[in-house]
Parts: sequence; structure tokens; C-alpha cells
Amino acid sequence: MTDSNDTLEDTLASASTGDDDVATDGGTTGSPFEVVSQYEETRNEKLTKVFDTYVRAPVSIVRHDIRAQLGFTIVIFYILMGTVGTWVVEPTQVTEGPALAQPFQTWEYPLGTDDMGRDLFAQTVYSTQTILKMITAGALFTVTLGTVVGAAAGYKGGVVDTILSSITDVFINIPGLPLVMVLGLMLPIGTNPYLIGVLLSVASWGGLARAIRSQVLTLRNESFTEAARAMGISTYEIVFKDILPHLMPYVVINMTNAARRVIFAAVALYYLGVLPFDTSTLNWGNTLNMAYRGGAHYRPDALHWFLVPMIAIITLSIGLILLGQSLDRVFNPRVRARHEKRTEDGGDGETESESTITPGGL
Repeated sequence: MTDSNDTLEDTLASASTGDDDVATDGGTTGSPFEVVSQYEETRNEKLTKVFDTYVRAPVSIVRHDIRAQLGFTIVIFYILMGTVGTWVVEPTQVTEGPALAQPFQTWEYPLGTDDMGRDLFAQTVYSTQTILKMITAGALFTVTLGTVVGAAAGYKGGVVDTILSSITDVFINIPGLPLVMVLGLMLPIGTNPYLIGVLLSVASWGGLARAIRSQVLTLRNESFTEAARAMGISTYEIVFKDILPHLMPYVVINMTNAARRVIFAAVALYYLGVLPFDTSTLNWGNTLNMAYRGGAHYRPDALHWFLVPMIAIITLSIGLILLGQSLDRVFNPRVRARHEKRTEDGGDGETESESTITPGGL
């Protein structure tokens, strides 16, 4: 009898001292999600993993893709021309050189001059700066708004989905050109290239939002999403850290397409004279407009006045297309994982399985 009383007292003492990690069935009373790995990564190992994921693997993918190399070269060339070039090249002035000097005749005017003696090379450099500002603002506006609205509508569902989908449908069905013309006349945007870029993209985000919504509707029912919800992870982290990375190839391609649309829309509207301009904010549409007024479309001696901005537009558009196709591979999680595994194994050349990957991913 005494032994049993001692045993009972020991049990009560153990419980009173907080030794409650062991359940009556031999298991643990804590949550199973509190179990963590006994291996703890060091700071250097974490930095190495981040470097392999976001630097080494993308560089390895680009290095083995000729389209990526060509696309990055073209886009970087235009970026340098629109930034560093404006510091090196002086702005052109009227009667600076002879009227309608032909291209490649002198180093002073490598692309020739217009009918007012202005250097077309300087016009191209400063036009590139203006166009880059427009496409940056327009592409970021389209991708950001379309991705956020589509992801929120697809994941939340219910009333949120109904409201956001209704707004998206309105913008999808609004004619883009009349809307841009009306807003351009009503809003005091002036010649600000950033505001013009956003204006040209005001009706372009609806299609991306609808496509993102349909993809999120599928991914929100996947097992990894349900597991994240069961673990109590916030909606923001689930959407932007678990779901959207799977959609990055599609988002990146749409970003490059949005940039191309801004280029064509800006050039067309400036060429038609719909958007206001002055000589202090040159862009390729302005140059084409002035070339048309100067009769470059029927004068052989002024044909280069038309060709210089047209070639600049076509080359940048091709570079954006190639860049979008290459970034599809960079942001594709499965393609990047193969390159990460290859770098961990110490390999450098492209494996046989990777050489057969299609441009669209897998």
C-alpha cells in the first residue's frame, strides 16, 4: 500500500513540475507542426542557397540559351543608350548640320540628318530614353495591377471574386484607343513619359487579370496550398510565395508583351498627332511624325529619316520577344531546379535531358 502511494505522489510531482510533454499514450502533447529539423542551416549556407537560386542558376540558363544572350544584349544596349548615351551625346539643334545628310557618310552624323539639319543619331538616343520611361511605367502598371487583381479574385472567391471580376470585365470590353484619347485630353499629363506609359496601359491589365485568376483557381485547391492553409500561413504568403512563383513564366512573358504594346501605341499616337509633343521630349513617334510632314515617305533622299526610327522600334521589339522567351526558362521552377541540381553536382555543361527542353518550359 505504501509503494502505491509513493508511485502516485511521484506522478503528481512530475505533473506539477511542468513535465507535460509526454502524453498518457506515450506520445507528445504538443502540435505536430512544432516538430523541427535537428539540422540548422548556417548563415553562409543560407546565402549560398539564395545565390544558387537567384544568381547562379539564372546565369547558367542564360549562358546556354542563344536567344537569351541575344535578347539580353539588345535590351541592355538600348538601356545603356537611353541612360549613359544621354550623358555622352549632346542634344541636337536646328541647323546643326547640313540638311538631309545621308547615313554613314561622316562620323559626325553617322545616321544622317533631317531636313532641319538635326542629327538623327542624337534624336534616336534621346528618343530611346523617353520610350524606356514609357514602357517601364506601362509594363509595371499592367503586370502589377493585373497580377494582384487576378490573384486576389482567384484565391479569395465569393464576393471579392465577383466584384473584381466585374471590374475586370468592364476594362476588357472598353475600347482601348478611344479611352486613351479621351483620358489624354481630360487629364493634365502633359509630356510626362511615365504618366503617358500608364495611360497607354490603362485598359491592358484586364486580360492578364482574367488569365491569372483562372490559374489561381486551379492552384488554390492543390495539396501544397491546402497544407499551407492548415498550418495557419497567412493569405499573403500563400498567394505571393507559394502560388505566384508557379505563374512567373506567364507573368514575365506578359510583361515583355505589355512593353511592346506601349512602344507601338506611343509611336502610333504620336505619329498620328493624337498625343501632344514638343521637341524637348523626343521619341520615335515624334520623329516619324516630323518625317511624314517633311515628305520623307516619297523623297528618296529623305528615306533614311523614316528608316532610322523604324529600325530602332523593330530591333527593340525583337529584343523584348527574345528576352521574354528566355525569362520563361529562368522563372520556370522545374527548369531552374535542374540547373541548381547540376551546379550542386559540379556539372557545367548542358545535360542531354535539358538540351531537349522546349522554349515554353517543359
